Amino acid sequence: MSPAPRADEGRGPVRYGPPAPESGLPALPELVTVLAGAAGQTAPEPPGGGPVLREAACGYWSRRGLPAHPQEVAAAAGAQPLLLALLAAYGGDVLMPRPHPASWAPQARLLGRPFFQVPTPAECGGVPDLYALLETVRRVRAEGGTPRLLLLSIADDPTGTVAPPELLREACEAAVGEGLHIISDETWRDTLHRPRETVPLSPAEMWPDDVTVFFDLAGALTPASWPAAVARFPATPGGAARRARTVDHLTALGALVAGPVAAAAAYALDEPAAVTARVTAAAALHARVATAVHGAVLAAGALARPPRAGRHLYADLGPLRRGLGARGVGDSMELEEFLGERLGLPVPGGHRFGDELGALRVRLDTGPLLGSTAELRTESLTAADPLELPQVAEALDTLTSALRELR
Repeated sequence: MSPAPRADEGRGPVRYGPPAPESGLPALPELVTVLAGAAGQTAPEPPGGGPVLREAACGYWSRRGLPAHPQEVAAAAGAQPLLLALLAAYGGDVLMPRPHPASWAPQARLLGRPFFQVPTPAECGGVPDLYALLETVRRVRAEGGTPRLLLLSIADDPTGTVAPPELLREACEAAVGEGLHIISDETWRDTLHRPRETVPLSPAEMWPDDVTVFFDLAGALTPASWPAAVARFPATPGGAARRARTVDHLTALGALVAGPVAAAAAYALDEPAAVTARVTAAAALHARVATAVHGAVLAAGALARPPRAGRHLYADLGPLRRGLGARGVGDSMELEEFLGERLGLPVPGGHRFGDELGALRVRLDTGPLLGSTAELRTESLTAADPLELPQVAEALDTLTSALRELR
């Protein structure tokens, strides 16, 4: 896998971003069978998704304490067009935590929508710091802005953390009190590293009338090459109106789920035994590798919050600034290029996630460390200890050596 594109290729440092962390695993055979069985479907799903897909999404949410009706659900061909449609439907200025997923800011920018980044608390990413949020809302209004939306994620890309319930509640209570509607990205809630110890609380459980939930099925359920994402709207007249506007925008974008993909997505959302087994095994695998990567980062003298979800962690190499400076690395763009070439893997810098350019932060993904072929990655999934496999051990040794050289 080649490094991420350089920022001097004509697109700018934050005009585009890296994809979300991929699993690195082959598609589940049962899903492939369902997709292949529906390959003869030549028509896409209707705008917003067909009844089978939306009913399956309702079942998925109901099992997580978020009951829904199919008329409160919309599906799209991927999370990015779905988020774009949601932002267009809700209107107003957008607030989002900093750092944030690489795809968020481009959607607001594409709409010409003002957006404001709010620092996160020390404990986690994905949600704004309470006092910083209130101050940002006050400042935006004082400057004539109209803050109406807060984007957040309960399990976060890029930091790999999960927001503690008390911090999530504080931030959401403040947002609702200020009249903001919350859009909660819950793409990574099924990738918890310690599911028995971590509580993935959704804001929609606390403020059902003020929260729209969406997630990308590629987070845990389906391959990234089969684009499908779903949104759950509040069961209110306002929610119904915004769902209708969202579907209008999805229609204009042509963001309709392909028929075969919809069949596979509905099967995955029903969570049969094969799907739940793969989700559990994949989360355990990436947790094991992410813990080893976290250890390598700390051993080199760098910083990172312990990863709690997903297939990634967010490393701060600021303590290694002197060693990096000796190699001509002074910001996250240069760090991305330097580590990408050294490791032969994409290592997106923090500037792609809205972070300060001068901060030496990168997202380290675990998927590329599982092996270079489908066979090797499958072996990583089924191994008793994946860290003992040659391909994983070699990748971790390369990363450890590259970081150790900077001390």
